[in-house]
Amino acid sequence: MDPIYIIGHKNPDLDAICAPLAYAAFKEAMGESGFVAARCGNTNARIDAVLQHFGAQPPLFIGDVTPRVKDIMVSQVHHVRLDSTCFQALELIDQFDVRALPVLDAEARVKGIVSIFDLGQYFVPKPRDPLLVRRVKTSVSDIVSALKATVHHIAHPDDHEELFVRIGAMDIKSFGPVSIMQHTPSEQTIVLVGDRLDIQQKAIEMGIRLVVITSGWPVDPDIIERAKAKGVSFITSPYDSATTAWIIRAAEQVNAVMQTDVVTCDAEEKLIQARRKVASSPVSTVAVVDDNERLVGVFSKSDLVKPTTTQLVLIDHNELTQAVDGAGEVQIIEIIDHHRLGNPPTQQAILFRNEPVGSSCTIVAELFLREGLTPSRTIAGLMMGGLVSDTLNLRGPTSTKRDEAILRWLEPIAGITGTELSNLIFSSGSVILTQTPEAVVCSDCKVYDEGKRRYAVAQVEELGLEHFWSRADSLLQALDAFCSKDKLFFAALLVTDINTQNSVLLLKGDSEFIEHISYPALEKEGIFDLPGIVSRKKQLVPYLTGVLTELDRI
Repeated sequence: MDPIYIIGHKNPDLDAICAPLAYAAFKEAMGESGFVAARCGNTNARIDAVLQHFGAQPPLFIGDVTPRVKDIMVSQVHHVRLDSTCFQALELIDQFDVRALPVLDAEARVKGIVSIFDLGQYFVPKPRDPLLVRRVKTSVSDIVSALKATVHHIAHPDDHEELFVRIGAMDIKSFGPVSIMQHTPSEQTIVLVGDRLDIQQKAIEMGIRLVVITSGWPVDPDIIERAKAKGVSFITSPYDSATTAWIIRAAEQVNAVMQTDVVTCDAEEKLIQARRKVASSPVSTVAVVDDNERLVGVFSKSDLVKPTTTQLVLIDHNELTQAVDGAGEVQIIEIIDHHRLGNPPTQQAILFRNEPVGSSCTIVAELFLREGLTPSRTIAGLMMGGLVSDTLNLRGPTSTKRDEAILRWLEPIAGITGTELSNLIFSSGSVILTQTPEAVVCSDCKVYDEGKRRYAVAQVEELGLEHFWSRADSLLQALDAFCSKDKLFFAALLVTDINTQNSVLLLKGDSEFIEHISYPALEKEGIFDLPGIVSRKKQLVPYLTGVLTELDRI
């Protein structure tokens, strides 16, 4: 069974790291297996401090869940070689219930595909040219192998030849003339005959290429000696004449009937690219090859339309712009969040918890409480970390009475107070001081779609703004580069002072939009003073969307 990943948003904050770990623990406590906590971004000093304090490891890193060819291919592949016979191919198709087989050369490179349909077309009689039904391009040794025949004498067994099958059931007087009439020279003829000694003798006299005694009939030793003297190959088949004739035709090598217009893919190729590649191709089986064109797997055209097996639980977000790459192409089975709705469409009903509380960890902790479960000290501490960080230790505008009640329930279990944990978090290093400007403007960054416009808002919390002002110019430059690179309508960075509960806002992007910002501009262009604003979710984003609405009315 494939794991189900519980994963937070890109550029994760504490809540997006701690909530997946806590929800995975809740699932396990409820007896639900297969859930794995994951992340799609790096941790930072504050996240690491909380994890280290409570003895926890960060969630599994997964940067991309985009379905790829390797997710649908079969790696244990039955195949045939270029010199394999159709009979060998049919045996494999029947034994393993497959529809097609890759055809490989001596270096395991794919040279073709042979399918049950190709083989069927080869064996279906063609009334226009009955001679084709008798023709086979093969060697005597391949015929012997296919029939599991008893060999009495063989001449030039490995020569690959064009031969024609005849049943020796006619009157002896007609045997020779028919060969002439059908333009099948003796040296290209295979005669199938039962216990008719006269036909056996006539075939040897004519110098027939191969005589096959059917149904396991015994052979007169004198006949064998005559065949040797004449250089006629002579074998006995255990099957009746009709079956023997069919098997001989199946001794043709697959390279004569295989499809050579093979479509190949790389195992790491995205499924969306593979779909485009095979959309207009008539092939039903696609070969997966490595850099040296060697076979590593196969998949069928129908595999491309099957649901992907990767399943996600989105936590602390519900917008695809903030989700792990490829989230829109896999199955999202649950969402746990406390932000605005921007949820992705799903093909079926899912569990969607969206609560107006201060953190996703609050929601998960309430689930523990509701089910009468007590989390471990580690899990309790992690849930406190997400709650305290998102609500600024209950001082932020997103904080609710539910957050406070949960925090008080968790404190004795974790063995630490909210204030003590808050001090640990916010004294664990300045994001602005310890990271590059490029990393800062992407720190805890969320991307939003508003109509045809796409914009990004990042947020960092600092104990005072002295580090910010010394790096304001480089942060503005990095924000401008980020906005241009990702083709955003605007990019914003909210720098919040935990001590004063005030913020400054850095903006780069559409000039008309920036002109409509009503907050006081500071001495540097693109920086605004936002007194009393500390919440991106509840205060800043609603204000920014209001400015966008105002622009639309102009």
